[in-house]
Order: sequence, then structure tokens, then C-alpha cells
Amino acid sequence: MSETISKERNVLDYYVLCNRLKQVIRTGWKDWKVRRDRIESVAEHVFGVQMLALAMKSEYQYDIDIMKVIFMLAVHEIGETVIGDLTRFQIGEDEKEKMEHEAVHKILGGLLDGPRIEALFLEFDAHETPEALFAYQCDKLECDLQCRLYDEEGCVDLNHQEGNATMDDPLVKELLDSGASWSEMWLKFSQGNYPYDGNFRAVSDYAMSGKLLSCSE
Repeated sequence: MSETISKERNVLDYYVLCNRLKQVIRTGWKDWKVRRDRIESVAEHVFGVQMLALAMKSEYQYDIDIMKVIFMLAVHEIGETVIGDLTRFQIGEDEKEKMEHEAVHKILGGLLDGPRIEALFLEFDAHETPEALFAYQCDKLECDLQCRLYDEEGCVDLNHQEGNATMDDPLVKELLDSGASWSEMWLKFSQGNYPYDGNFRAVSDYAMSGKLLSCSE
């Protein structure tokens, strides 16, 4: 009986912890003062990036284990239940990685499959295997596309960005000074900083050239 209760407790503890991500608003949108009744949560980002992964696999026929990718993406943000959603402009990459890895190890410690799930999380974080690199590109591109959608809705005013430290980044400043819109800047920034292959670059370019909101009409 005690073993059964322990397993039930583990299930509920893990579920309740991950449920927090429904309430964690993506920090980047707060930094840019996105004006909208509802702003994307981390949990919604997780859903979005999984759907993007399915579409990219479908249309470009990557030779990867898509179920492994979906599993990786399901857990790739669980560390944020503890450390919050920290951007590259708020904390050093090495420091964030250390904090996140410690958090994930603690979160998964109560699950029997914890070590296997943690191994998938660490594989994603290294983005070296075909599945992890594919998942990593999906993660970055999904953020770019959400930015484009918010921009099309007119949710960001670049003239009212008081206290936004991201505006001080040299590349961000250069792109905006060149006349790029908010989402054009975001898409170009990602193209210059993340390892997009030709297919991801093509989708990024296509998003930059037209309106995403018309794609579903």
C-alpha cells in the first residue's frame, strides 16, 4: 500500500509542479512590454514548439525520431518551474545552465523514470544529436514566429521601451537602427545567432516576407 501511495504522490507532485508553467509568462514578452489581454505562458510555448516540430518533420521529412523530439520538447522547460523564465539578456549562459540543470535533477528525482527523462533533457540542452538539434531549432523558431504574430497584431511600441535592457544589445540596436521592425529584428537576430539549417532558414525568411495571420485564413 505504501508503495502505491508513494507512486500516486510522485505523479501528483510532478503534475502540480509542471502545472506552474501555465502561469509563468514568457519573460521576453514582458521585457518588450507586449500589450495584450493574454500573453503567452511557458506552457503555451511548449505546446507551440511541439506543433511546429510536427509540421517541420512533415514537410521536410527529416530522418529523425519525431517521438523522441516531442518528448524532449515536453520537458525542455521544466527547470523554469523553479528558476523562472530567464533570458540571455538577464543572466550568463553558463550560470543559467548550471541553475537549470540542478533544478531539473531535483524535479525528476522523485520519479522512477527520472534518470531517463533527465538524460533526454540534457541531450536537448546539448543540441548535438540530430533529434536534439532539430528540437533546438524548433524551440528558437517558435519564439520568432510568436514574435511575428504579436507584431502583426500591433502589440509592441518601440517608442515606449523604458527599462528594456535588451534594447542595449549591440546587434538588437543595429538592426532596429537600420529600420527593421520589431519582429524583423527578432527574426534576423535569431538567424545570426542560432544554427538554423536551410529548411528552418527558409521558414524564417518566409515568415519575414509575409503575414503569418493570413496563413490560417
